[in-house]
Amino acid sequence: MGPPTIVDNPLFTTFAALSAPGMYESAKIFSGTATRYLAEKIAAYSGERLGEVHVSRFSDGEFQPSFEETVRGELVFIVQSTFPPTDNLFELLLMVDAARRASAKRIVAVIPYFGFARQDRKDKPRVSIGAKLVANMFTAAGVDRIMTMDLHADQIQGFFEVPVDHLFASSIFLPHIKDMELEDLVIAAPDTGGTKRANAYAKHLGVDMAICYKQRKVANQVESMTVIGDVKGKNVVLVDDMIDTAGTLTKAADMMADLGATSVRAMCTHAVLSGEACQRIEASALTELIVTDTIPMSDEKKALTTKIQQLSVAQLFADVIKRVRNHESISSHFIIA
Repeated sequence: MGPPTIVDNPLFTTFAALSAPGMYESAKIFSGTATRYLAEKIAAYSGERLGEVHVSRFSDGEFQPSFEETVRGELVFIVQSTFPPTDNLFELLLMVDAARRASAKRIVAVIPYFGFARQDRKDKPRVSIGAKLVANMFTAAGVDRIMTMDLHADQIQGFFEVPVDHLFASSIFLPHIKDMELEDLVIAAPDTGGTKRANAYAKHLGVDMAICYKQRKVANQVESMTVIGDVKGKNVVLVDDMIDTAGTLTKAADMMADLGATSVRAMCTHAVLSGEACQRIEASALTELIVTDTIPMSDEKKALTTKIQQLSVAQLFADVIKRVRNHESISSHFIIA
C-alpha cells in the first residue's frame, strides 16, 4: 500500500479542521494606555479578560511597553486610538513590535480613531503625506491587520499593505436617529467633503439633504459659508467624521437656525474637541451633539457643555473581533458609508 495522500494524512486533516471557517481562534485582547476605558468594554462584550500590559517610563520621557503574559502563537488584538499626543501612536507601534518579537501568531491593531488621517494627500508643495507615513510605520512594526472606524478619507485604506477593516459609525448613529422620531428630518453635511456621507444617511432614511459650502483662507478658520438646500421648518441633523475646533459645525448650525430650521443636531464620530470647541458648542444653536467614545471625554470638557451625548462603539468592535476570530464575514458592517 502506497503512502497516504495529503487528504488522508491525519496531520493535514487536523490542521485543516483547525483552519476551517467556524473555528474560534485562540486570541488575547490588550490595550494601550490611552484607550483602556474603551478596551475594557470591548473585552467585556467579547467575553474575554483584558490582557496585562506594563509601561515602564524613564525620567526623560522615554517609555517601553511590555506584555506581562505570553502571547506566543496567539492572535493578538491591541486597542489604541492615536489621538494627540503622538505618544499614543508610538506606544501602539512599540506594542505591535513587542508582540511580533514575542512570537504572536497574528497582530491586529484596533485603532478606533486613526490620527494623521487629514494628511492624506499633498494639498500644497513641500508637505508630507502623514497618513501614508503612519501606514508604513505600522507595516514596518509588523502588524497583520488594521481595524478602524470612519477614516477622514476612504482612500487611506489603500495606504496599508495589510487588510483594513473600515467600520462605520452609521451602524450606531442611524438607529439612534430613528429612535428620535424627528418629523420633517433633513440630513446635512457641514462641508462639501462630507456630501457622500450625508447622502448615504439621507438615502437610508428616505429624507432630503442639505449641504454647507465653506471657504477657508487658513486651517481651522472658516472665511465664509452658504447653505445649499431647504432647511426652513426642518429638524436638521449634521453628520461628520470628526469635530475638532467645532468652528465649521457651529457656524453651520447657527446658519441653519437663522434660515428657519426648527432644530439643529449634529452627529460626529470622533470628538477631538480641541481649543475652545466645547465653549463654541455650548454657545451655538445646536440642540445636542452626539459623538462616539473612540476618543475619551475628559471631565473638564464635560463641565464646559451639557449638549454632548456619547454613544459607545465597544459592542460593534467586539462583534467584529469575534467575527475575525471565527473567520466569518464582516461585510454586514459596511452597508452604510
